[in-house]
Amino acid sequence: MRHHFFTKRGWGLLLASAVCLLAAGVMGRRDLLTLAVLLLVLPLVSLAGVRLLKPSFTVYREFTPQSVETGATTTVRLAVAKSGSGSGHTLMEERLPHRFGQSPVFRFPARSASGGTSRYEYHLRSARRGQYVVGPVTAEFTDPFGMSLHRHTIDDGDALTVTPAAVELPATGLAGARGNDGVTATRTRANPSEDDVMTREYRHGDPMRRVHWAATARHGTLMVRQEESVTTPEATIILDHRHMAFPEAPAPGMTEPDQPLSNRCFEWTVVAAMSISAHLMERNYSLRCLDPVGEAAFRRSPSAPEPEAEEFSGTAGLQSIADSLAAIGLTGHHRPAMREAAAGQEHGPAVFTDELMDKLSAHRMRGPLVALLGRISPAEARSLAAGAGYGANAFALLVTESPAECQDALEILRLGGWHATAITPSTSVQEAWSNFDADAPGGAQAPAAVDVRRGAEVAR
Repeated sequence: MRHHFFTKRGWGLLLASAVCLLAAGVMGRRDLLTLAVLLLVLPLVSLAGVRLLKPSFTVYREFTPQSVETGATTTVRLAVAKSGSGSGHTLMEERLPHRFGQSPVFRFPARSASGGTSRYEYHLRSARRGQYVVGPVTAEFTDPFGMSLHRHTIDDGDALTVTPAAVELPATGLAGARGNDGVTATRTRANPSEDDVMTREYRHGDPMRRVHWAATARHGTLMVRQEESVTTPEATIILDHRHMAFPEAPAPGMTEPDQPLSNRCFEWTVVAAMSISAHLMERNYSLRCLDPVGEAAFRRSPSAPEPEAEEFSGTAGLQSIADSLAAIGLTGHHRPAMREAAAGQEHGPAVFTDELMDKLSAHRMRGPLVALLGRISPAEARSLAAGAGYGANAFALLVTESPAECQDALEILRLGGWHATAITPSTSVQEAWSNFDADAPGGAQAPAAVDVRRGAEVAR
């Protein structure tokens, strides 16, 4: 109470009022009684005034950059303007999540205030991804005589998105028929046909390799190809975020309220997804991000700008992936369903089903498949094995604290045509990525995969 109603001066006047009232009762003097009433009324009147005539403020908050990577620093700029009646001194505090340390405190107006607006600046840095509410600003102001005070919230705060930092991956040859990381195949010439070739008359300086001989014979004059078809290499990332696939206990510091549920294995998977996305997009790939059910991978991420989006390309697409990964967490069952499972295994969600396979087949052989998984059962591995036939290459990473428990699933995936390996969170992302290069030099062809679920042979 003593910090939310009166200042030291106000409490002093109330104490003096009590002393005068006691003295008036003992000594029987009316002048002391009058003084006691006056000393009591002054703080109460100031308290009523500061609460009824409280000023209003407008707060503008800006983050630079708006989304920041883990370990990087963002600058927070605050602009506070007062509108309404005047007041005494105002002390303001910017409330911050616990991981950012002590909340900054500042006085209003600032010494450098101009035009009635005070500007403040401070810096934030987080070692963990997530979406954090910065603010609100609370104002504690007093009456002109400094006897009473009142604190209230003057804005709602703003969300700061902390994205996982991408790890630079070594150059590898994982793009199969599209060449080394897609670089050589991002632009290819179409076959000279009327359907995909536009021609024009030859102009001085045109290279002879662009001469369209069929059109030249037809028109009786040199004709050259005017346009070339442009193809964009594609890749598909399957991101597993099921809680049952990452059963390990959360590590210390990963159980904060209002933050995504995670653990060491899933954090490794998120960093790997960010790193692989950046690595491929730097090589002009477009990406599709799916979950094991075949839905958009970021559909349940509270930080996703477009939760239903599956396809991403360019710088804007990479930023969208980073923002979506910021607050993605482990989820429960997508949909209850009975599935073929190993003996003694609990029933879980139906994954790697026809819905996922249909989406993979729609982009058949247009680029590599990368599956970032947790612990999967042999039955789930048999369902996923069929997907290898839909990619130029297929790579699977199983992230678990006990890789030995995944050997049966790994063997099934490898027989199905996947380049699969199990790693622990202690393995670096670069090392895990480089291991695939030895298995797929130049995109070598994998053996035929047997589709156990459909009973049909799928040729790589």
